[in-house]
Amino acid sequence: MEGVCLINLGCPRNEADGEVLLGRLASAGYAVSPDPAEAEVILVNTCAFVEDAVNESIEAVLLAAGYKTSGALRRLVVCGCLPQRYGKELAGSLPEADAFVGVGCAHRIVEAVQSEKRVLLFGPPEQTPLATAKDPRLWPGGSTAYLKIAEGCPGRCTYCAIPRLRGPLRSRPPEDVEAETRALYEMGAREIVLVAQETTAYGMDLPGAGDLADLLPRVCEAAPDAWVRFLYGHPLRIPDRLLSAVNSLPQVCPYFDVPVQHASDRILKAMGRRYGKQDLVDLFSRIRDRVPDAVLRTTLMTGFPGETEEDFAKLADLVETVRFDHLGVFAYSDAEDLPSHRLENPVPPKAAHARRKALLEMQAAISLDKLAVLVGKGIGVMILENTGNPEAPFQGRTMGQAPGIDGITRVRGRGAKPGDLVRARVVAAGPYDLLAEIE
Repeated sequence: MEGVCLINLGCPRNEADGEVLLGRLASAGYAVSPDPAEAEVILVNTCAFVEDAVNESIEAVLLAAGYKTSGALRRLVVCGCLPQRYGKELAGSLPEADAFVGVGCAHRIVEAVQSEKRVLLFGPPEQTPLATAKDPRLWPGGSTAYLKIAEGCPGRCTYCAIPRLRGPLRSRPPEDVEAETRALYEMGAREIVLVAQETTAYGMDLPGAGDLADLLPRVCEAAPDAWVRFLYGHPLRIPDRLLSAVNSLPQVCPYFDVPVQHASDRILKAMGRRYGKQDLVDLFSRIRDRVPDAVLRTTLMTGFPGETEEDFAKLADLVETVRFDHLGVFAYSDAEDLPSHRLENPVPPKAAHARRKALLEMQAAISLDKLAVLVGKGIGVMILENTGNPEAPFQGRTMGQAPGIDGITRVRGRGAKPGDLVRARVVAAGPYDLLAEIE
């Protein structure tokens, strides 16, 4: 029985995709090998969202190729967004790889692995059937599981290749999401994280299926004492009924991840975002008014073509005005296949990165202020792992800390184990992390 090692890059959506790829191969008789040096097959599930992600993906492929001489590697397969975006051009520049499987042919992964020939599988992203609860999926265990509720994107932002890579919005039926939630919960997941290219667009393409506000109660019922979190919302699709659903369901983390990208009306229009700065200020004020414990996270972009110092000042003012709990910042990444590539007045990368650094420094001070307020207070913490550190033997996360993107909570005390939800008192705070003691 040959072993397959998955090298997964990119976002949590890719993580969910990778587990389905492994599930299909396991059903075909392959064994999972966590050590790439011992695997006969290596899958590199790539990201191609920005230039840094493209470079990281290519580097991972080249490093994996080394196991053909230093390990047991027989077949190297490049999957995901990178081959979907660059197709035959990529295949020509990476002779080290034996197969390329774009998003549109993910369902043909077994064919790509079993073939003795070099395989190039590309196609429209919508031709891959949506994964369902009945499809094999190898969840690695732990406390957190990502559950993909939809594929594709209804937007057409000028800086983004995702609609071309992932296709139009395709939502999974609510009963199917509910069934997979139940399966993950029964396997031990105690935090179900709903993901999609845009979770708040869920159901727009399924007449009668409802929306995210209707889906949340079904997910909570399927995982009775698990946390439920949703990521990747859109500023124009946060209705009051969604806020009411979050308020009425104690399991749902009052965590709003709403990437806004910018705050200059002029730049937002050039980006293809159909809102303005005041709309954003009003939105976050409304969320905080209706969900008192709301935690706000957003993502911003600096250096978009045409961005002036005045535009950047408006972006900085939004950060100071809203005072987000968590903030991510990307410098604009240009590429010839993006509509924004044709815009005038490109911003020098040095300036874009300097502006990014300035925003992150602002946010570090804001984050420290917000976390310092928690010192002395009791909070709920989900234990994730034992650290082996006698001063803080556990690592955990609060409802206000999303996996992989926010800080963590180090926990003192005894008697806890991964998956436990404990009550702890915060004893110290840094710019991103907390230290707490089990009460």
